[in-house]
Amino acid sequence: MLYKEMKKQLNCNTHIGVNLKTLLRKDQQAKTGKNYVGVLSRDVLCDEFLYDEHFTFIEMPPKPPVKHNPKVFDGKRISITRRDDGTLRPNFKPMNVGKGFTLARYIWEVCVELCNGLTGLIEER
Repeated sequence: MLYKEMKKQLNCNTHIGVNLKTLLRKDQQAKTGKNYVGVLSRDVLCDEFLYDEHFTFIEMPPKPPVKHNPKVFDGKRISITRRDDGTLRPNFKPMNVGKGFTLARYIWEVCVELCNGLTGLIEER
């Protein structure tokens, strides 16, 4: 959104000559051009025009990232994740085709893991 459009939607006020205390997590002082997320509060009530305007800004801790599609089953051959809409998604892990690999055994292990992973997650009708 452009600054001019934002300015139309917001109540703009200019506080001249204020004291601002900043409580920042990492920086000693607020850096030019850097945005900080936090809470700004006015510390002194206005009694007509005889007061010192003082504000305090407290930077909020960063929010932990939200894990999307968490694993609900993690096997040797597959993993099953749950999407945000509640659907389940089986994901194949890399297949090591080496000595002793047989397609029939691999298919059997995937089938067993799917049955084990989906048991309790899906209601049988």
